[in-house]
Amino acid sequence: MKVTIHEAKTHLSKLIAAVERGEEVVIARRDKAVVRIVKEQPAAPRNVLGCLLMPGQAPPNLEGFFDKDLEDDIAQDFYPELSKHEWNTIGKQSP
Repeated sequence: MKVTIHEAKTHLSKLIAAVERGEEVVIARRDKAVVRIVKEQPAAPRNVLGCLLMPGQAPPNLEGFFDKDLEDDIAQDFYPELSKHEWNTIGKQSP
């Protein structure tokens, strides 16, 4: 949907509702597109604790440090991109 700046100011609530439904709104000045309004996408969760590792550094082996269920939960918090199987094999590989 393409609207003028005046229409956008007058009908902002309706335009926001349209964007929430998935429509794209373009605001134009003198029939030239100036701004595109699209629905905000939720940000991907950040791996805050895992970012403390240097590139290429393996995560620490927590095996035996906590009880097994807690260990898996902690590992998943630090490295959500790793499956439990991948986590459980890190640090057990021969050098």
